[in-house]
Amino acid sequence: MYTINEVSRRVNLSQKRIREYEKEGFIKPERQRNTNNRIYSEYDINQIKRINYLIHERGFTLAGLKELLIIASCWNIFDCRNKESCTAYRNPHENCWEVKRKAKLDYKITCTRCPIYLIRSTKSIKKERILEKLETLS
Repeated sequence: MYTINEVSRRVNLSQKRIREYEKEGFIKPERQRNTNNRIYSEYDINQIKRINYLIHERGFTLAGLKELLIIASCWNIFDCRNKESCTAYRNPHENCWEVKRKAKLDYKITCTRCPIYLIRSTKSIKKERILEKLETLS
């Protein structure tokens, strides 16, 4: 587990930017019980790197990335290497954590820390079909 200072050095981002990613719902570090300080795992660090890549290398804005997380599948966004063996990959029209929960798989460790879960579940946002959304705008 790492402090925000250590993570900042490892990912070459300011502590302020890392906190911004947390505020926007892209990451959710654990908190130390006695001090309430943020502590980050390797998983969190990899998520920060991926979010940063999507924003700075692929050109997403924070708002655009949030929209992407609402509609896209996790294996597309996070470059999953074992997607063929994932129950969520085989059921692409359901939220991945719901598929894993129904299959009685342990989803709480990784899914509840995944940016897709954080964005969709905490904001009570449901996936929309893009074309249906565009039709209502015109």
